[in-house]
Amino acid sequence: MKQSNNPINIPNIISIARILVTPVFILLLIEQLFFQAFLIFAMAAISDGVDGFIARHFNQRTELGAYLDPIADKLLLTSAFIGLAILQIIPSWLTIIVITRDIIILLGIIFFILTKIDFTIEPRIISKFTTVAQLATILLSLLRNNSHDTTQIVIMGITTGLTVISGIHYIFIGFRILQDNAGKSDP
Repeated sequence: MKQSNNPINIPNIISIARILVTPVFILLLIEQLFFQAFLIFAMAAISDGVDGFIARHFNQRTELGAYLDPIADKLLLTSAFIGLAILQIIPSWLTIIVITRDIIILLGIIFFILTKIDFTIEPRIISKFTTVAQLATILLSLLRNNSHDTTQIVIMGITTGLTVISGIHYIFIGFRILQDNAGKSDP
């Protein structure tokens, strides 16, 4: 991956904007202004795709962006899941599954950093599908707040399945990195 030298670029500004809009989204949820929260969340979700497209196609990938983008995504998604669970619009167990997966990934990254194990952060196709399902769950829940119709239940089921599979997938990747690293240190 070729990276740009300038950390101040359009994709990073978009990621920072997503971070800054998260408190606005939370406030709208607290006030139960679901349609306005839907609009903010939808714009943030679209901006996530836009900043990734610009970074890839216009050679604006940066190390800062590699950290900012997932932080912006996780901050907004976690806030949405927690807020909607507190408002009892989505089940608490789904929020726990989503957050637990992210904590497992974060703990793995921290472990590798602390033990100085070399690794690269690469989003996998399963995690991209998981993110799309999570976004769809939030957007649909904001539109239908508390209806729990068949479509919403199916989307939540898909989100649950993909989140669990993705979490297990990352655990296996972590073990593979540990194995590869153990093999390198053998005499």
